[in-house]
Amino acid sequence: MAKVSFFLLDESQSGSSQPAHFELACLAAARCFRQKQKCLVFCQNKQQAEQFDELLWQLPSDGFVPHNLEGEGPIGGAPVEITWQTPQRFSRAVLINLAEQVPEFHTRFGQVIDFVPSAENLKLMARERYKHYRAAGNQLDTLAASSIYEN
Repeated sequence: MAKVSFFLLDESQSGSSQPAHFELACLAAARCFRQKQKCLVFCQNKQQAEQFDELLWQLPSDGFVPHNLEGEGPIGGAPVEITWQTPQRFSRAVLINLAEQVPEFHTRFGQVIDFVPSAENLKLMARERYKHYRAAGNQLDTLAASSIYEN
């Protein structure tokens, strides 16, 4: 069973043209890196994965987070790996989900980070993911987006 944390957002929290949950996912990935936890960022598709990869490159130089798209970079991957497909290996502690559905392989991770965006259609998808995680017996937490800045 995984510990699943849902972060509640509203678009007013976004400081750029990127969706607020992308920005929050960048912060979550940076926190994982600082805490020496490898994480996997699961995206809806290749385009979203490349978009998230670019967003990580835009972090300030003092906040650089080593990352790569799955299959690129060093053997074993960087501390933060980004994919839109089922991973080839499961050597990471944290899964950050940016996809619209629950990744089938989420049970292979000790911690899952997911988001509840403010847009109504995305909120409905998040509710479905929440129900799925709950039915799978995971421990669920719902947190304010601001709590990701803690630690």
